[in-house]
Amino acid sequence: MLQNTGKLAGYTVFITGASRGIGKAIALKAARDGANVVIAAKTADPHPKLPGTIYTAAAEIEAAGGKALPCIVDVRDEKQINDAVGKAVEKFGGIDILVNNASAINLTGTLETPMKKVDLMLGINLRGTYLTSKLCIPHLLKSKNPHILNLSPPLNLNPIWFKNHTGHPLLPDFFLDQQPENLARQMEDGKTSADSATTGPVSDMFNIIRGILSPDIVKTTQGVYRFELSGDHAGVWYIDLKNDAGSAGSGEPPVKADVVMTLDSSDFIKMFGGKLKPTMAFMSGKLKIKGDMGLAIKLEKMMGMMKSKL
Repeated sequence: MLQNTGKLAGYTVFITGASRGIGKAIALKAARDGANVVIAAKTADPHPKLPGTIYTAAAEIEAAGGKALPCIVDVRDEKQINDAVGKAVEKFGGIDILVNNASAINLTGTLETPMKKVDLMLGINLRGTYLTSKLCIPHLLKSKNPHILNLSPPLNLNPIWFKNHTGHPLLPDFFLDQQPENLARQMEDGKTSADSATTGPVSDMFNIIRGILSPDIVKTTQGVYRFELSGDHAGVWYIDLKNDAGSAGSGEPPVKADVVMTLDSSDFIKMFGGKLKPTMAFMSGKLKIKGDMGLAIKLEKMMGMMKSKL
């Protein structure tokens, strides 16, 4: 288990579904830091099959070193959320962090899933997350370091996750950015371009890039870079050295790029690996640059830092 840093001491964390499972685990970790934890969950009376209530969770949080406020909350009920938010602000003076942990899932096919289950999933996962965020945001904006953590991950559109849950074999969408016949062939093989984007030498290089990102690099660079790669590992990648602590990965950058670099994927690997100088790549035509040339030059600083990591 990771050691506690104490950074959450005195902070108020509002956690939905915190009476058991992942929600309670997060609550206990925050409690060990000395945080105030609002347990916003439905279970007030013991469940015949599932252990834990908001009150037993509160006792564990207090024992772990935190302060607890148990609140009976169904995240589909606006009044219950509003009441819990009001109690949290009254007791702890505000809300610093919201953890949208409450969720519902039903892994059955379309024809086998009753609408009651569909309504439950949409009500909790979508409406509940939106509603709780909406009611907490006015108080989060008063915090010196506000955060919202949504535990539901983005959907993985790889057909392997959907093919067993439709009434019909998946068909290619003509509005995707690939030729339909190529996409259909990839679907038959159980692969998509998303698979190749997360494996291979370019992905490995971006893992190294992410490892050296820091607020200092962001502060001294202040640029967003988009890479259009061709060749064996074609795709679009980005490095954001302008926002927060920086980020990098596959796909479009989170904001408009200041610099767009176009080159072969093999030359990209050589360039960031220190085997091809960006200036030589540009002058020889291997690298094409659009945008702020000053920021393009600044990227060489990061490339120099990467040599020690390779």
